[in-house]
Amino acid sequence: METVDLLVTNASELVTLQGPNAPRVQEQMRKLSIIKKGSVAINHGQIVAVGRNLRYKAKNTIDATGKLVMPGFVDPHTHVVFAGSREFELDLKLDGMSYMEILKRGGGIFSTVEQTRKASFESLIRQSKKRLDKMLAYGTTTCEAKTGYGLDVNTELKQLRVQQKLKETHPINVVSTFLGAHAVPKGQRAEQYVRMVIDEMLPRVKELAEFCDVFCEQGVFTVPQTKKILEAGKQQGLTPKLHADEIVDTGGARLAADVGAISADHLLMSSEIGLRTMAKNNVVGVLLPGTSFSLMQQRYAPARRIIDLGVPVALATDLNPNCWTESMQGIIQLACLCMRMTPAEAITAATMNAACAIGRQHVVGSLEPGKQADLVVLDCPNHGFLPYHFGVNLVDVVIKKGRVLP
Repeated sequence: METVDLLVTNASELVTLQGPNAPRVQEQMRKLSIIKKGSVAINHGQIVAVGRNLRYKAKNTIDATGKLVMPGFVDPHTHVVFAGSREFELDLKLDGMSYMEILKRGGGIFSTVEQTRKASFESLIRQSKKRLDKMLAYGTTTCEAKTGYGLDVNTELKQLRVQQKLKETHPINVVSTFLGAHAVPKGQRAEQYVRMVIDEMLPRVKELAEFCDVFCEQGVFTVPQTKKILEAGKQQGLTPKLHADEIVDTGGARLAADVGAISADHLLMSSEIGLRTMAKNNVVGVLLPGTSFSLMQQRYAPARRIIDLGVPVALATDLNPNCWTESMQGIIQLACLCMRMTPAEAITAATMNAACAIGRQHVVGSLEPGKQADLVVLDCPNHGFLPYHFGVNLVDVVIKKGRVLP
């Protein structure tokens, strides 16, 4: 009998998401490939077998009786590296002030930019590590991390180098995105700053980032400006992403398809033609219900319509000073309770489709032989219990690359 490093056994439900390593759409999002009383055998950090009654000797065994076992969460949209906090904005929000109004008053992102520019490399490492630690405790094993709180060459590079250090030292797999075009800095015109991003930033960040993102929104960057940056990023080897149609329909969803983006994120106001174009081109729509919740908006992305149109939907925290949550469990709960996604759809969106949104579907996102052994054991009898029991951390055990984490 073969010996393995770890055997997770007797799960009440083993959610495997076995299937093609591709974005799941429509009815596919409800197919979790569940094994009752299932087990996972792990050796040298990889999954070697998934099924029932696995016959292995194990150096370590986890009895998951009565528990839900599933892939570790993948968080495909975060701004995890930043300095300071902005809790003072809550009073402004309670007075009815919008995000854009706060931004025009010099708050919002500009407050964080100022603090991030001043912060030392070591300070950013400490603050960001604390957030990653909490994400891991809540079951996230892979995350994307954006820049965008520098808005100058040196601070954007500093954020990317912090991310690089975290990749080397933290258990969570961190995937880097350059978001130099997050806002137009004070005292600059948009076209002037777009030229700086293209000429001065992109050539220097290309070795440190994998994706290029732009905040395409009314009052920030126009569709032509966004396209110019993303096409320049492609020339530097960076795959396009974009913040699209969060506040108004700018045509961002359609642009995402036109430039070959791997994902378009937010999508609260996207047109049907834009969403259909995304579906046709298999662009992942990353929905961020935590953002709507933290901004106290009545409107959430129309997840049911987006799914019905055939867009592969992922979920993410949008962790940032304006939406400070490290919990993908909480995001799944908001997706079900506020966007009417089913538990199965939300779980697919937080694992396989989320992995597809950052190009990691061949490594993580499902529990299958040959994949990285990233999984979580949750104190839930079944997957429907995950959004049902909200406001607490349901994680019992986190396993990262086959290692049981404390």
